[in-house]
Amino acid sequence: MTNPAQSLTAQWLERRAQCIMTSYGPPTLALERGEGVRVWDVDGRQYLDLISGIAVNSLGHNHPRLVKAIAEQAAKLIHVSNLYGIPPQIQLAEALTRHSCADKVFFCNSGAESIEGALKIARLYAKKNGHPERHGYVSMKNSFHGRTLAALTATGQHKYHQGFEPMMPGFAYADFNNLASVEAALTPETCAIICEPIQGEGGIIPASSEFLAGLRALCDKRDLTLIFDEVQTGMGRTGHAFGYQHSGVEPDVFCLAKGLGGGVPIGATLARGKHADVLTPGTHASTFGGNPLASAAALVVCEELFERHLLEHVCETGAHLGEALNRLVGQHKLAVEARGRGLMWGLVIERACPEMTALLLKRGVLGNVTAGNVIRIAPPLVITKDECDEAVEAIGDALTELASA
Repeated sequence: MTNPAQSLTAQWLERRAQCIMTSYGPPTLALERGEGVRVWDVDGRQYLDLISGIAVNSLGHNHPRLVKAIAEQAAKLIHVSNLYGIPPQIQLAEALTRHSCADKVFFCNSGAESIEGALKIARLYAKKNGHPERHGYVSMKNSFHGRTLAALTATGQHKYHQGFEPMMPGFAYADFNNLASVEAALTPETCAIICEPIQGEGGIIPASSEFLAGLRALCDKRDLTLIFDEVQTGMGRTGHAFGYQHSGVEPDVFCLAKGLGGGVPIGATLARGKHADVLTPGTHASTFGGNPLASAAALVVCEELFERHLLEHVCETGAHLGEALNRLVGQHKLAVEARGRGLMWGLVIERACPEMTALLLKRGVLGNVTAGNVIRIAPPLVITKDECDEAVEAIGDALTELASA
């Protein structure tokens, strides 16, 4: 039983502790509603959302066109299986392929599931092209690809592997942005290389264009599959529709999720050329993938990005945010570097700073620390310059308090 004298937040969190598995650290907030880049907890306190559900709420909270599309689709048809044609799904696939290098799309529910699809496509491609011995992968150290077992094994961070060993066989790890290291990790059994255009969980570290071009050349030379994990960088987050477009290097397969549905769960594995025709009936499936509701939501995100100038807004606002963060580096001794693109930024702190999340919360800001010492900033793509300034001011105040502790 909850204590009626407690705040509503405390009551909800006490109930949560009794029925939710403890795979997440204990939260300090219970959120109830949102509007734009703001959210409110159950006690009515307001917060500026700098993490947008971990780069998910691309259109912010309570976006009128998104809400309307979800409500209208829910009133017509929420779910049917992929045994049938789904008009919103077909429209969504057309939009994604029209604005990318991909020819075809497989829809699923999450980033990890989209990675699993890409890994399967790579193995099938090798076998169908005369290399049944090729089943291995090279991924990057410090990478993050998801929590399912194959995606977890692809993740090049040992801390995520602990407790789940032995990991799946066939994965090797190379140094990010080091082409020689990648080439040394290749074996006759390698079928694919997988890489993030910007390492997200690893600390917001962009891949150089030269490195990505080198990966493309290695794959072309050996007929390997090049997979880009665009789960966090895709759907306008970096200022281009997809992160790979900054370099001009086109992957064979790339993965989407997070911002694709604006908050409604949906993932996608996209492929071009011969890779687009590898999957045949029975080789892969997803019960909920691309269902009418999720596809209708994702269509609104696509329309905002490609037809209503949201990409231009991300570029302009992201440049403003980057300049403000770089000024912080010059003003605060703890701030070492600001790195990122568009509205995906990391502010590197000279030491581990797990307390930064709480310091920002005191100032009415929802923030996130990744890689131990990087403040990750991934707000809704609709954030304004004034709201960026508000966020940077709060970060600066939090850094001042951190330095004096």
